[in-house]
Amino acid sequence: MTVPAAADGEALVALGGSAKVGSSTVGSSTVGSAVESPPVATSTTGAAVRPGATAASVAAVKVDATAKSSALAVGSAGAAAAVAAGAAATSITAALPGLPQALSTRARTLAGAVRRRCADLARIESPSGDAPRLDALAEELESGFRATGATARREPGPAGDHLVLEWEGRDETLPHLLIVGHHDTVWPAGTLADWPVTEQDGRLTGPGVVDMKGGLAVLEGALALLADLGQRPHRTVRLVVVSDEEVGSPDGRGLVERQLRGAAAVLGLEPPHPDGRLKTARRGSTRVRLTVTGREAHAGNDAHDGVSAVDELVDQLVLVRDLAGQPGTELNTGRISGGSRANVVAGRAEAELGLRFSTTEAQRRTLDNLARLTALRPGARVRTEVLSSRPAWPERTGNPLLRHVRSLAAVLGQQLDGAPAGGAGDTNLPGSRGLPTLDGFGAVGAGAHARHEYIKLDQLAPRIALLAALLAVPLPRLRDRAEG
Repeated sequence: MTVPAAADGEALVALGGSAKVGSSTVGSSTVGSAVESPPVATSTTGAAVRPGATAASVAAVKVDATAKSSALAVGSAGAAAAVAAGAAATSITAALPGLPQALSTRARTLAGAVRRRCADLARIESPSGDAPRLDALAEELESGFRATGATARREPGPAGDHLVLEWEGRDETLPHLLIVGHHDTVWPAGTLADWPVTEQDGRLTGPGVVDMKGGLAVLEGALALLADLGQRPHRTVRLVVVSDEEVGSPDGRGLVERQLRGAAAVLGLEPPHPDGRLKTARRGSTRVRLTVTGREAHAGNDAHDGVSAVDELVDQLVLVRDLAGQPGTELNTGRISGGSRANVVAGRAEAELGLRFSTTEAQRRTLDNLARLTALRPGARVRTEVLSSRPAWPERTGNPLLRHVRSLAAVLGQQLDGAPAGGAGDTNLPGSRGLPTLDGFGAVGAGAHARHEYIKLDQLAPRIALLAALLAVPLPRLRDRAEG
């Protein structure tokens, strides 16, 4: 079935009619039952609807009536905003009175399988830089997504393979919907030995469950749900899973960038804010290595012949703290190393810095200052190296993509909003370029990069249903020249 791209008030019309449920898998769990979508309801606004009207025409009548009443209620100032918000939800309900319930019901059925899938993925340790472990997880992810109908290819990377997966849409003429994720974590191999994956008090905890193995499992569940309903995504869906996001995507960035061309919108599978809100903007981030070279000497007999790289590094870090203490910039000195032993003047030392920026101007200014660092003592050398960098993604005024997702959530009985986030990710790149972008579609939880990392199990079903709806329905017009 081919359905044209929707205007703001036409979401979910594409899924009208009935759908028989087949069976599909989430990881190794098979699910299946039967659901019939009930016939389209008639208008309840008081507007006349001719017998035999289609879902789209019923929706149009209701949208028109809602628009008129909303405009009268709020006056000319702000009427457009009220109409846009109310019309989308009204038309969704009119067009598909039964499907939202079917999505929510099937999502609740699938939640147990998704919970087990997340736990299984978390038990496959995948620290950044560990190519064998990352490739083992990539193989498992590829198998799971293929079971939902994806085609897949592996993209070799210096620290582990990336994945590119694609699902055919009902209308292949439309630009693709891009989803970005990653399968590396910050947790070193062996973490599971003293922090096993555990379920307790409605939470699943363990290394990487929220960032972002929960998000990968939720997406797999959403696609399995659509397959169960006999549905395909409305347009081609392309998923990129990189193996190096936690270290700034030095190789994965290029792969993500190549998929941006022609994308209608970009979604990220990072965890949402702890209260479930999506992420509508992100600060920029840059990883910098500061390397100091000195001159080794015996620390007792010939200390005057040596130049301590450690002492120079300490002084440079004090200076860097002042340079980075500008408005819109935050600094974290994440790692320091240097020297060999206590009786040798250190000949080498280095630090890895993590910088966050509210604006591109703050990012440019700070990096320029770091590039101009010079040694403070004779005989020492200082080198600054940018390891990875992500541009700031500013918040978008109006944000029609967020409005669309809020409308879908409302029809599913969910309350959802969005807010900027402090962390950076692969969605920074499309967001910084003005592409319609939202992040935070992963599992709801908290504690990313911390020992209390967890996901909320009762929030799995709502997230599965929301993602399934978002993939299945037409997108509104998101940009002036966008194709649907």
